[in-house]
Amino acid sequence: MNLGQWIGLIAIVLSLYILWQIREVLLLMFAAVVLATTLNRLARRLQQTGLKRGLSVFLSVVIFFAVVIGFFWLIVPPFAQQFQEVTYRVPQGVNRFNTWMNGLRPLVPPQLVPFIPDINSLIQQAQPFVNRVLGSSFAVVSVSFGAILNVLLVLVLTGMLLVDPLAYRRVFVRLFPSFYRRRVEGILDKCELSLEGWVTGALIAMGVVGLMSVVGLSILRVKAALALGVLAGFLNLIPNLGPTMSVVPAMAIALLDNPWKAVAVLGLYFIIQQAESNFITPYVMAQQVSLLPAVTLISQLFFVTFFGFLGLFLALPLTVVAKIWVQEVLIKDVLDEWGNNHEQETELVIVSQPHEDKEQWSEEKPVNHLSDDAVSPED
Repeated sequence: MNLGQWIGLIAIVLSLYILWQIREVLLLMFAAVVLATTLNRLARRLQQTGLKRGLSVFLSVVIFFAVVIGFFWLIVPPFAQQFQEVTYRVPQGVNRFNTWMNGLRPLVPPQLVPFIPDINSLIQQAQPFVNRVLGSSFAVVSVSFGAILNVLLVLVLTGMLLVDPLAYRRVFVRLFPSFYRRRVEGILDKCELSLEGWVTGALIAMGVVGLMSVVGLSILRVKAALALGVLAGFLNLIPNLGPTMSVVPAMAIALLDNPWKAVAVLGLYFIIQQAESNFITPYVMAQQVSLLPAVTLISQLFFVTFFGFLGLFLALPLTVVAKIWVQEVLIKDVLDEWGNNHEQETELVIVSQPHEDKEQWSEEKPVNHLSDDAVSPED
């Protein structure tokens, strides 16, 4: 390798190292791009009704914040009320458990009495852990503050991208060589369409899962059914793990009423998850985005390992975009063209003409071969 090649290799390694160090910032930028793309598509739909660009963007942002505020308005008050009820009923449950265990002691053999758990001793053993958790409250507050700053950063970047998206797109395209910029424009169009398809499919699946959860929990007479259904629909944006996360608060609230309700809620969420995995998502996503289930799971494990919870939440849109770039650039433009010399093969075509038309054919389109009437050089 000459000096220029060594410098290029060092520059590539340094670039990869810098990108790795700022990977969280890049992930936040991608979240802003996804949100801006979705709102920009909504603004274009509003523009088709005759509204101007500025008013369409404003209405899109208003709709987005209305949905977010409505989500927290539906979720937070019922959960706060149920949390107060949990703090009230937990001591009652502890006392009832102690009474039941004390009544069980005379009925068991004396050899087994030391193995019967004592709730008071368990609480004393758990006291150091509780103190450790309470002692790390400052870390929890700092993490929450950092999450709020990240959300604000995403919202600010989204607003900037919405003002003039074409300007930022032109800047990104100019990072590529001039002969490849038209190709990049086409790839970006495909990414935009795929992201729109993913958002549409995810919203449809989220709405169906949320509606099924609300109806099922209402039939079981579980408290805060609307809030739990909305939460189940929202967590459905995270495939595989989201439904598992949504069943925990539903079972906890159902357990406050009756243990059998918690078991019924578990069965209900299992049925909803099976319907969502086998019927809803395959049908909806087949119309919008085609991703293999194994690729989806592997992408979730990859992005949650390197990027944390935000990477898990953005695993699907990241996979959709990465799939398009790999398919268009690596496969079509590199691997499919590997070894092709683009040489055009020529074919010799011999046209046979009747004897009487030879003179006319020679006048219209002369040929290079010797005709039957040609005179040889010896004559």
